[in-house]
Order: sequence, then structure tokens, then C-alpha cells
Amino acid sequence: MNTGSAAPPSGRTILAVVVTLLAWASAFVAIRGVGEDFSPGALALGRLLIGTAVLGVLLAGRGWIRPTGREWALLVVCGVGWFGVYNVSLNAAEQHLDAGTTAMLVNIGPILIAVFAGLLLGEGFPRWLVAGIAVAFAGVVLIGVATRSAETELVGVVLCVVAAVTYAGGVVAQKPLLRRLPALQVTFTACAKGAVCCLPWAGALVDELGSAPAGSVAVMVYLGAVPTALAFSTWAYALSRMDAGKLGVTTYLVPPLVILLGWLLLDEVPPALALVGGAICLAGVGLSRRRTRVRPPVPVPQEASPTV
Repeated sequence: MNTGSAAPPSGRTILAVVVTLLAWASAFVAIRGVGEDFSPGALALGRLLIGTAVLGVLLAGRGWIRPTGREWALLVVCGVGWFGVYNVSLNAAEQHLDAGTTAMLVNIGPILIAVFAGLLLGEGFPRWLVAGIAVAFAGVVLIGVATRSAETELVGVVLCVVAAVTYAGGVVAQKPLLRRLPALQVTFTACAKGAVCCLPWAGALVDELGSAPAGSVAVMVYLGAVPTALAFSTWAYALSRMDAGKLGVTTYLVPPLVILLGWLLLDEVPPALALVGGAICLAGVGLSRRRTRVRPPVPVPQEASPTV
């Protein structure tokens, strides 16, 4: 089913994309800022519980479309992967890496979306995709070299890759859902499933809430209300009206926004070599989105048929 992606996106769709990018960029900085007060699992659970509550309020009074068995399976993939595993991995990664480096690594996601689409949706592997994968992988290796000063920082790189994989899997699972189910319903259900997955950290969340400063608790509330409830809803709204690949390209703007916010708010700047690696990663992602130009067929002159 075509969602009308051939037409230029409307003003509302563009606004939804802008809100999503700004909110997600701020999330990287916010997570880094409260890393000393909340452990990765507890922060993920708190964020998802708040996000689920806000989304539940927004969904109240709206119609509910009963998902099919296949749609429930896709909701599980999206909720467990993108909302559950992704958030815990991202939070853990930012215990070891600065916000800008983390954002650059996670944003290899668009390439992984293309890979999953080739494997699962039969879209194949064009030569530009293969070239982009090779370039982006070189960028990841370079970032790993830049952060090799401590073993834990290399663990952060691996955690970022895990986050990117689950992000890509979530987008590929979410796209078919939006063909029939409302965006808000999909986001609420996936967020709730992610929260359930993080319940093993409920005890840690209670303990840490008791000792965390009010400012950090406020940041957790912000993470649940804005980058989760609002931004994932505006993302789903845009995804229902744009191709996943084209929308994924817009996330290239997140790393520079994170680096700017991290510099202004946290006084953090990634190592110079990591910045080079991040630029190579993004170049690889951009390369993977190129399309092979199809040459028009050369007309073959035909002899005139004899007159009968």
C-alpha cells in the first residue's frame, strides 16, 4: 500500500519531522546528564512508564482498532526492540561515551533499515547500499579507535550498535502497522510493551528515585513526555505519510544537533578522530541511499514492413 510518499510532504508532516528530530537530539543530552543518578534499566523503565501514561491520556476516548495476529507480532518486535532494548542499550552506552559520539554511532540505523528491508521485504541489495555499508563500517571502526583508551568505552560502541540494530528493526516492524492502525495507538502499545520488558528494574527505579535530586527526576519526566510520548508519536505520524528510507535520512541531522547541545549544556565535545569517524558513518549512510540511474533503452530501428 502506498502512503502517498511520491507527493511532497505536507506542512504538518514536515513539522512532525522537525519536532521529532529536536526532541530526539535533546534526549541524548538529557540521558547523559542524569547518568550519575539513574542506572540504565531504571531510567528506561521510568521514561517508558511516563511515556505510556501520557500516551494513554492522549488515546483515551479515541477509537481502538483491534490488531490482527500478525500486527500483534510486529507490535511485540517494535515494543521489545525499539522501546525496550534500545532504551536500555542507549542509556548504558552513554555511561561510557559522550552524547555526540553516541548519536553518531546510533545513526547508522538508516543503513540497517535498508539491510533489513533487503532481507525481509525483498528489496534486494543495490550496489550503492553495499558501498554505503562498507563506508559506514569504516566510520564505526574509526570511532572505536578514537575511544580505545578504555575497555569500557569500547563496550559503549558495542552498545550503540545494539541500539542502532533495534532502532532499525523497530522502524521496519512499525511501517506495516501504520497502514491500518492509528499512529497514536501503535506508539502507545509499543511503549507499553517496552515498559513491561523493563519491569525487572522496578526495584532499582524506586531506590534511585528516593536518592536522585529533583532536577534529575524532572529530566526523567521530560524524557518520558517529550522524546518518548510526543516525538515517537510525531515520528509515527510522519512515517505513515512518508517512505521509511526517506524519513530515516532526516535523522542525519540529529548528531550535529546533539554535538551542539552537548557542547552548550554539558561542555562535551567528542574526540576529533571520533568526529571524523562520525562524518564517515553519515557519508556511508548517505551513499547507501543513492539510486542507480536506469539508462533508457536505445531504440532499435525497425525495417518498414512490406506493403501487401
